[in-house]
Amino acid sequence: MMHDYTDDTEALADEIVEFARWRTRLDPIPLGEARSADELVELVGPTVTAEGIGGHRALELFRDVLAPSCLSVDFTRYLSFVPAAPTEAAVLFDLVVGAFSIYGGSWIEGSGAAHAENEALRWLSDRCGLPAEAGGVFVPGGTMGNLSAMVGSRGAAEARLAAVGRPRPDRWAFVVADSAHSSIPSAARVMDADLIPVPVDDDGRLTGDGVAAALDANGDRVAGVVATAGTTNTGVIDDLRGIGEACRSRGVFFHVDAAYGGGALAAPTSRPWFDGIELADSVIIDPHKWLFAPYDCCALLWRDPDEGRAVHAQHADYLAFLDAKGDWNPSDFAIHLTRRSRGLPFWFSLATYGTDAYAEAIETTLDLATRSAKLIDSLPHVATVRPPGLSIVVFERTGWDAGRYQAWTERALADGTAFVVPSRYRGRPVFRFCFVNPRTTIDEIRLILDSMADT
Repeated sequence: MMHDYTDDTEALADEIVEFARWRTRLDPIPLGEARSADELVELVGPTVTAEGIGGHRALELFRDVLAPSCLSVDFTRYLSFVPAAPTEAAVLFDLVVGAFSIYGGSWIEGSGAAHAENEALRWLSDRCGLPAEAGGVFVPGGTMGNLSAMVGSRGAAEARLAAVGRPRPDRWAFVVADSAHSSIPSAARVMDADLIPVPVDDDGRLTGDGVAAALDANGDRVAGVVATAGTTNTGVIDDLRGIGEACRSRGVFFHVDAAYGGGALAAPTSRPWFDGIELADSVIIDPHKWLFAPYDCCALLWRDPDEGRAVHAQHADYLAFLDAKGDWNPSDFAIHLTRRSRGLPFWFSLATYGTDAYAEAIETTLDLATRSAKLIDSLPHVATVRPPGLSIVVFERTGWDAGRYQAWTERALADGTAFVVPSRYRGRPVFRFCFVNPRTTIDEIRLILDSMADT
């Protein structure tokens, strides 16, 4: 039977734990490689069969073929997109979360887990300056966090109009920057809502004046405003103070997407960059990005959790017992019912190392961005195209067209030098470094830059 704990299961457990221990202490971490589907079919062969191939063989295939065929986002020279660098404590505790089979959707079924997750959410809320009654839930990622927040925003707008006897519009719309993250238009499509794009200023920021004008021009059709605290491409933080005040004076819901940038709030020196985030009605922050948690972990914070609960709580006959007994059901605050207690590895890491260690690690990555920008501008073949934004450095390889950017990236990936992919800035090809791993060194950045000089 599958559920019998046999001697063979014990041996398999030892193998799995040892493999996890080996991977966690691995130094240096290799980049890995991307293999084609045909290659993997040939190397692995059929694994899901009527008889089963056995756990030892399955683990062997994963260890020797499948895992090396994935890129390691915690590789110190993985600097594309927004990487991740989970702590050893967070990674190891992820094993515990799976082993305990905790249902993380209701208080009565997972009160201990919910309590621990709420401690971590409280710390994030405090970093944002949200009130004591603020709270929320951990969801899989920023896309689900933004969608859930926008649904809550629409619900708040409906309640606001109903309270004064005004009808809801035929179609809702959200005011956003014309450079909003791709998850925002995706969420609007899911909601069958429109976007009202507002041009950014010369620094790439959505401004309070621009938002105020859009709100005044569009009236009751606006369900909310979405600002960004740390854009993915450049690390720009919108004019949160101006936007928040424009929303508050008009009674409009204000959501802040801080999926990447919110990690910087752990460093006290960075807090002034986020002035105005305390005015937000909802915020998302992804600990799996810059707060050293494993995938997947996005914190969705509500200034007033009842606004989240009003639109997301599910009701059914079989759930009535949970509704009667639950002090705080995490499933009530986002688009989900069943959920893993994905915030626990983040909580465990915070509890293990302390928040001072988090502040130090964030400061290390911010300092590396500053030092890397200075190094780039000291070299003849590369140049920054804008000042660093949070921990992101955007630069060009002078004299290269898009094809040469792509060719270098493919060569660097193939030989394991780095994973640094091209992007675009104001219509031209660029590279960008995104630093979230405090183990990345300036010597590694020099190695990457030197490799661009020889091509």
